[in-house]
Amino acid sequence: MSLPRRVIDFLDEAGWRDAVAASLPGDASARRYLRLRRAGGASALLALAPAGDMMTPRWLDLAQRLRALGISVPGVLDADPQAGLVLQEDLGERSFAGLLDQGARPAPLLCLAAEMLATLAHRFRPQQHGAGLPCFNQAYFLDQLALFADGHPPADAPGPRQDFLAAWAQALGRLPALPPTLVLRDCHAGNLFHRPQASGIAACAAIDFQDAGIGPPLYDLVSLLEDARRDYPARAVALARARYRALAPPIAERDFATAWSLLAAQRQCRVLAIFRRLAEQGRPDYAVHLPRVRRFLRRHLRGPVLAPVARWFARTLPGYLDG
Repeated sequence: MSLPRRVIDFLDEAGWRDAVAASLPGDASARRYLRLRRAGGASALLALAPAGDMMTPRWLDLAQRLRALGISVPGVLDADPQAGLVLQEDLGERSFAGLLDQGARPAPLLCLAAEMLATLAHRFRPQQHGAGLPCFNQAYFLDQLALFADGHPPADAPGPRQDFLAAWAQALGRLPALPPTLVLRDCHAGNLFHRPQASGIAACAAIDFQDAGIGPPLYDLVSLLEDARRDYPARAVALARARYRALAPPIAERDFATAWSLLAAQRQCRVLAIFRRLAEQGRPDYAVHLPRVRRFLRRHLRGPVLAPVARWFARTLPGYLDG
């Protein structure tokens, strides 16, 4: 495999110049991943981002914060943040997504992830662990929601767009004030790995957290259990929710339900915008998930807390949620 000079020099300094490199499937970002294997069988993962990409320093910083909180993340063997290069521990092929595709039972994996998120919610203190991190507040959520209107004509016209954000501002005004936690933001089966040699929450490793910030609890749990890419049995979802509630800081039942619906619907609108854009850019694998995400959103819009948003959809995009 032909590698850029900066990568060859980095691997040379790190002692991995002679390793055999193989590309791994990418995600929706500009990052690439290579699996490196030495002749003796040792392996490592090389993450490559464009030089000067600020997500690499953020990932390294957040990895250190998560590790200090007792959350499993890949070990860093070497790094050149300015070059966008991180040589890290190879977690192998045991992603939750891969295990589920091979027939693993969802409930134990989902409950393990829920336990990890509950522990994170207990241990995180904004003043101690959150310096410099973005705040996932109403302004942040509305900014993300604008992506949906901008990508769905006629919702992108000035009037409908303004009405969409106004409807969401009204709905988000009912988000309960809950103790903030560290939100990983993209917590789903593809970004979690199982470490069978570890016990407790150490058996669940997170890999994609460079966009993390301080925000409401339940966001990551919603992302995990209402996964845009796969369906879970209702019982497995209920068990994971119950596991989280048993271990996380207490949340009243009504506040839990309200926060769940608002955060889920907000995330689903964002995912619909991103997946639609990727599909239009020649990634049909994202288009197949759109009906599932619309189904999730349709269910949440039936509740009273999201009535203003439901009325906007009925008026501006009639039938959109039916497909």
